[in-house]
Amino acid sequence: MHISAKADYAVRALLELAQDTARPLTCESIASSQEIPFRFLKSVVGELRRAGLVRSQRGCEGGYWLGRPADEISLLDVALAVDGELMTLRGEALAGLDYPGPAAGVPDIWRDIEANARRILERTSVGSLLAERVAV
Repeated sequence: MHISAKADYAVRALLELAQDTARPLTCESIASSQEIPFRFLKSVVGELRRAGLVRSQRGCEGGYWLGRPADEISLLDVALAVDGELMTLRGEALAGLDYPGPAAGVPDIWRDIEANARRILERTSVGSLLAERVAV
């Protein structure tokens, strides 16, 4: 399995935003705090904004905020916002995958793995990750 850098960076950026909701954060401050390449983060945050997971304000008092409460942003929302698909095989969705002969059962295994990953990501919110960190 492969977790994209975009998904990883997106989750980390959202956690930074969820940690302090009183003020907007700039991409520069998030990139610095999380040791993420600024240009890459800027692109990722743009995708999060288009998906409604963050909102932005321009100007010297501007920056980024969560687009909705952290408890309402699942990791599945994040992965789909930045990657489009949860899992693919050679760039293709698993839904129509079909193999002949003795390999006929393999696509079902890949789809089961995707379904399990989807359930875990769907039930894990940005808010729950932040709460786990605070509880430790």
